[in-house]
Amino acid sequence: MHVALLQLTSGDDPAMNLSQTLDLLHQAADQGAQLIASPEVTNILSPSRKRLAAVLRSEDHDETLAALRDAARQRGIWLLVGSLALLGDDAAGDDRFVNRSFLIGPDGTVAARYDKIHMFDVDISESESYRESAAYRPGDRAVLAQGPQPIGMTICYDLRFPHLYRSLAHAGAHILSIPAAFNPTTGAAHWETLLRARAIETGCFVLAPAQCGTHPAAHSPDRTARQSHGHSLIIDPWGKVLADGGTAPGLITAELDLRAIDRARSRIPSLTHDRDFTAP
Repeated sequence: MHVALLQLTSGDDPAMNLSQTLDLLHQAADQGAQLIASPEVTNILSPSRKRLAAVLRSEDHDETLAALRDAARQRGIWLLVGSLALLGDDAAGDDRFVNRSFLIGPDGTVAARYDKIHMFDVDISESESYRESAAYRPGDRAVLAQGPQPIGMTICYDLRFPHLYRSLAHAGAHILSIPAAFNPTTGAAHWETLLRARAIETGCFVLAPAQCGTHPAAHSPDRTARQSHGHSLIIDPWGKVLADGGTAPGLITAELDLRAIDRARSRIPSLTHDRDFTAP
């Protein structure tokens, strides 16, 4: 199966981000990609909650999602939209946004959706901290999508919770989707190592499309731009990196030999060796 990952530098203008995403999507489709995946927050990356509130829409009214569904239908491809920032449905009085991933089928229908479970609430240094949960409502359900292969859908910070991926593998996942906008500091230290570990632990292919570079923030009140690590990765079930996107926008491709899943799992059948134990 031929796959492609789009590496973006999304800014705070959804229309501009959509144009860049569609350009790369069509390039990937022209190269024969059957499954194309984009990064986390494909539609907008802004440091300003005020800006997000002004431009975000609900799933039913989001122009980016509508356009990407049309593109998937026109090109006859599976499209994994890493995530879109969207208005929530005000569940139980919670008006925070949602960070939602979509699998779109070749007919343009939404085959599956997943809301990011783990929120990036960290203090990386005295000058750099993040509180994703202040703006976004976490999901509470793991999702195994039935696409061209069974796909375990996750997003970014989920990567640090291996039990989620083991659960997806036990449920039947052959591919793990891990779109991200990884911080440069933690990206340089942990990104590739953790991704390869998730592939090795589960015997799954890992598709990790990433945001990269300095994100334009012309419409955000303080115009403070943030940066992302880049290095979109395609990794096989033995932990081998098949493609690396580097640090610039663009796309990477690889041919997935799906027989590698059974080969890896038969050599190291750890998914069959789980044992119950008493916690300390």
